[in-house]
Amino acid sequence: MSAPSASFNLAPAGVAGRVALVTGASSGIGEATALLLAQAGARIAICARRADRLEALAAKLRALATDVLVLPADLADLQAAQQVVRNAEAHFGRLDLLVNNAGVMYLEPIDTADLARWQHMTQLNVLSLIATCQAALPGMRARRDGHIINIASTAGRQANPNAGGYSATKWGVVGFSESLRREAYKDNIRVTVIEPGVVETELREHIAHGPTQAALNAWADGMRQLQSADIARTIVFCAGQPAHVNINEILMRPTDQER
Repeated sequence: MSAPSASFNLAPAGVAGRVALVTGASSGIGEATALLLAQAGARIAICARRADRLEALAAKLRALATDVLVLPADLADLQAAQQVVRNAEAHFGRLDLLVNNAGVMYLEPIDTADLARWQHMTQLNVLSLIATCQAALPGMRARRDGHIINIASTAGRQANPNAGGYSATKWGVVGFSESLRREAYKDNIRVTVIEPGVVETELREHIAHGPTQAALNAWADGMRQLQSADIARTIVFCAGQPAHVNINEILMRPTDQER
């Protein structure tokens, strides 16, 4: 058997030295992603509303010798969402990787839904994500380098009862991500959307409709749920690919999840 050519390299490109901004970093997937990126050698800006949680995470990141920037912000404010991108760029000189993870999940029947709550969910899950992408694009285009990873959900692939508003936001993230990819690929900007199934995080605590929350928790408790670290590993895997490889979409569920 002949030896592989010199261009055939199975080693991952990695994220060492790259600058990443992770939103929703105060817990769950965002926190796990920041920690794993730090372990891989990235420099990191972390953003969320809860400043105390961010400072606690920053201490862990600094213990890993990570250059970290703490950016407390309510990303439902679109100007604030764009400003955190600008602040990260100003501090580090550039932004290589944007991980849009911030979001809420309000589940309830459509006919009795609290529309103010759904408006906030749409603002945070969709419009703030669009705002951060818009803010990141000029720098990435100028450098002809960048990667945007948007976190959606299996709810963005399959709609279920009592999840109408949430599914609408996650279908929106999936559709927006593909449109963004097709606009940005010529500038060597990669776009990935990740759609996890049931993940054991505090997301379900957002559900104000008691019967829906109880039913979802009972369903989730009957399976081996995905963990935040599972999603974080997937994010870092996508980000660590060579520049000519763009993993566009990943749909992932617990082994025990049927739908």
